[in-house]
Amino acid sequence: MTLVDTNVLLDVVTDDARWADWSIAALEAASLEGPLLINDTVYAELAVRYDRIEQLEAFLSEAGLELTPTPREALFLAGKVFTRYRRSGGSRTGVLPDFFIGAHAAVSQLPLLTRDTSRYRTYFPSLALIAPDAP
Repeated sequence: MTLVDTNVLLDVVTDDARWADWSIAALEAASLEGPLLINDTVYAELAVRYDRIEQLEAFLSEAGLELTPTPREALFLAGKVFTRYRRSGGSRTGVLPDFFIGAHAAVSQLPLLTRDTSRYRTYFPSLALIAPDAP
């Protein structure tokens, strides 16, 4: 099983000139290892790109993505990590969704397929990342 970050799916949805090919190949490779999962946060972030829920549901079905709820332990961890981020001087808004996604992967011990590794490496150092620059 692999948890998939929103940025990888948006690469596919938008046919991103730079990243679509990598993201499609990474999704295909991860699917060979088991189910591809998204959580509520990723679902909500993807919804921005669609006019109707049926369109989003069709994309999820075609891509073989399963929606799984975020565990309570992950929600708690996300709040704690966000607090640490703010106390260390972090001032960017809009980062809490990344903490929900990272905490979910960490608590569930799932690898995370993403292109945005810096925050995950900093706040979830034990997290297994599948990324273009992963060692």
